[in-house]
Amino acid sequence: MTEAGLMPSGQHKEKQQEQGQRCFNEYVRSVSETGDVRIGEPLPLGVRQRGDGANFAIFSRHATRVWLELYDNPGDDTPARRIELTPEHHRTGDVWHVWVKGVCPGQLYAYRMDGPYAPQQGLRFNRHKLLLDPSATAISGQAHWDFRPAIGCDSHSFDDAPSFSTLDDAAAMPKCVFAQEHFDWEGDYPLRHAWTDMIIYEVHVRGFTIHHTAAVAHPGTFRGMIEKIPYLRELGVTAVELLPVTEFNEYELERVNPRTGERLRNYWGYNPVAFMAPKASYASSGGLGHQTLEFKQMVKAYHQAGIEVILDIVLNHTAEGNELGPTLSFRGIENSIYYMLSEDRRHYRNYTGTGNTVNANHPVVRDYILDVLRYWTMEFHIDGFRFDLASVLGRDEQGRLLHNAPLLERIAEDPILREVKIIAEAWDAAGAYQVGSFSEKRWSEWNGRYRDDVRRFWRGDPGMLGAFAWRICGSADLYKHSGKGPENSINFVACHDGFTLNDLVSYRWKHNEANGEGNRDGLDDNFSENYGVEGETDDPAIESVRRRQIKNFLLTLFISRGVPMLLGGDEFRRTQRGNNNAYCQDNEISWFDWQLLEKQQEIFRFVRGMIAFRRSHSVLRREAFYTDDEIKWFDPRGNIPDWADPQAKQLACLVLNKSKPDLYLMFNADAQPVSFTLPALPAGEEWRLSVDTSLPFPQDFRKAGQEEALGNKEIYTLPGRSSAILLIGTTKG
Repeated sequence: MTEAGLMPSGQHKEKQQEQGQRCFNEYVRSVSETGDVRIGEPLPLGVRQRGDGANFAIFSRHATRVWLELYDNPGDDTPARRIELTPEHHRTGDVWHVWVKGVCPGQLYAYRMDGPYAPQQGLRFNRHKLLLDPSATAISGQAHWDFRPAIGCDSHSFDDAPSFSTLDDAAAMPKCVFAQEHFDWEGDYPLRHAWTDMIIYEVHVRGFTIHHTAAVAHPGTFRGMIEKIPYLRELGVTAVELLPVTEFNEYELERVNPRTGERLRNYWGYNPVAFMAPKASYASSGGLGHQTLEFKQMVKAYHQAGIEVILDIVLNHTAEGNELGPTLSFRGIENSIYYMLSEDRRHYRNYTGTGNTVNANHPVVRDYILDVLRYWTMEFHIDGFRFDLASVLGRDEQGRLLHNAPLLERIAEDPILREVKIIAEAWDAAGAYQVGSFSEKRWSEWNGRYRDDVRRFWRGDPGMLGAFAWRICGSADLYKHSGKGPENSINFVACHDGFTLNDLVSYRWKHNEANGEGNRDGLDDNFSENYGVEGETDDPAIESVRRRQIKNFLLTLFISRGVPMLLGGDEFRRTQRGNNNAYCQDNEISWFDWQLLEKQQEIFRFVRGMIAFRRSHSVLRREAFYTDDEIKWFDPRGNIPDWADPQAKQLACLVLNKSKPDLYLMFNADAQPVSFTLPALPAGEEWRLSVDTSLPFPQDFRKAGQEEALGNKEIYTLPGRSSAILLIGTTKG
């Protein structure tokens, strides 16, 4: 019993706690900033939900005034609300920031900045230009972007500086979207496939399913990609490498197709506007932030199917071009830091072939690029990145290639990116070619030498025997000296940039007239051949050679040590009609025509079979170069090849496999047949034929366990331009 008039001890304690909490809340209110617009926080950059509002933060060192503008609709030319950020209250160091009450996901926004317009100092501020946030995670789905020089750039004579365009471009500009980041991943995580298990399929999101023959409910979109998962699983690929999916302006080109008058578009997307924003037009559900959720749905679905997602990401330049290009974002925010400028500071260093070069080794830009990569990794569960013109990322502010580029080392060693696959296109448009020596071991590389040497060998070029042998063995001549292994070599015969595999054997010359550049664009050295007729033909003899050559390329790709990459559509002979630079062809030149899958079942079956063959013979995909005890080389007579003979076009090798069976590979790049003398077999063993590209369908490929027994055969004859694989197995009793 308590004394009369006294509370129980528990109730007394609870009341004290309530009084203490009220006092604390009153204190917090008395010292806290109030109002609908507050100072905000400088990090992280971009826009983030904070309580019942959102925090905005953006970097600019030389801006003198900054405005945040909030819009109701993408095409509005007047903001619903304009908030000026004052340097006295809304600036910490070089970061401008503000918190705004009531801002929710879906809100449209953009910036304006004022400051010096002094091109001779590298500064190009213009308050009349609406600017996209470099850290925006979504851009509104503008139906028709149209940034022509008359709107987007300062087209006056530089002698008249500091005059500049006063034409406001808000109506023409898309807007940034405060995107919803919350998503139910249902326990998803990156798959982390070993390099030895990788089969990469390079594909364009829109082109994969936009054609009516794709028979999908959501053509040309991330959802359309989901609908094709069963097809990719049947094929056997373990990763898709997506051409750029970050926001770009497909309507930026002013040229037309000289044959049809149709305006050309930026189809590939290698001209980014916003590095963190998935392409709005690739979303079936809309472009007001829906694209981020739909992209995540796609990644989750691919992971559930056991397929990794690799992004082809462009961090070396932007769509703002040279000094005559449009002002969209970086130029109007901090031109002198984001870009490499020439000595006169008016012009741009152009190591990318697109007009400008991102100043990737400036500390601020370096941190920004790392933020971009971390964002895609953390928010979208991306498994890897292929870096377009990656050599640019290793240049200093004067354009010199750095021996140990800080950014490349940071990417390789960053704790968030540590298990992400990183692949370099190890060259740029200014002469750098670093295949075999790009940065450290963590970096794998597109092996351009593999593509060229394999093409030249099968075309029958003289003196290619040794180079071909190096390539199928993992390119130790390129990678071993830098401590890398065959897993660092991304092997490919065709990619988006160049001929498709079908066109490689159907055209001797490029046919890019439809690009409107007088057929001057695109590579001239394709190492291709047409075998009698330029382009499509009904001639059965020519078609027979072309089919064999396609199979030869595919067999070579999938037996080579390293990581194979297949260009999407090559498995059913997709054609671009001889166009080897279809970057501007958003039409049937580039789109997948799925009718070809039915017509070319022979090639599809061969690709699927070779992928399965590679998977079942681990000796072909080990993360080590062959030793002399593992591979033996022969000429057709069974002797050691004369590697110096420029006319030698036949080669064989015995691949010894501790886990059995051993493999005997034969290659005949000559137009004439050749008889190979086979090595003597141990007692009780026999030859079994697995693959022969010269044989008619379906004898060209035999599934595991269904190989043709050849007994103790001593000679195997290969017709011209063909290849074969024999297995050594126990004689069936």
